[in-house]
Amino acid sequence: MNIPFLGSRRRKGGLPDPEGIAELLAECELLRSQAYRAGVRLDDTPASLEALDQLVPGWRDDEEASDWLGNDAGLYLGTVIVRTVPGAAWEIRSDGQPVVRLVSGREFDVVDSGHEWAASGAPELSQLYAEVAEA
Repeated sequence: MNIPFLGSRRRKGGLPDPEGIAELLAECELLRSQAYRAGVRLDDTPASLEALDQLVPGWRDDEEASDWLGNDAGLYLGTVIVRTVPGAAWEIRSDGQPVVRLVSGREFDVVDSGHEWAASGAPELSQLYAEVAEA
């Protein structure tokens, strides 16, 4: 997932503004809309990931919606990790893919995980979070 508009949010010195990037990646508009209609409140907590795992996957019949929702699910997973796991931070790889990096240096392609979740429901977002939080 290449996000070219992230390049315009820069601090002095040409380095990306981490807070601005985190804010943009946390929007997840389609996912938040779907969750709201299903009565799920996305409050950027691990419990909200569990609630998402319980949604009826009506989007799987629509390939385009599933693709967008997969992006959003991955970005939301990353948002929860960055906001709740000490030292976790967003990083944009040279190919434009946003990933989450832990203090240990371990990197997680949360967008890829979001696509897997949207397509099949496995692994569950809450399970992925638990694995990352343990690392």
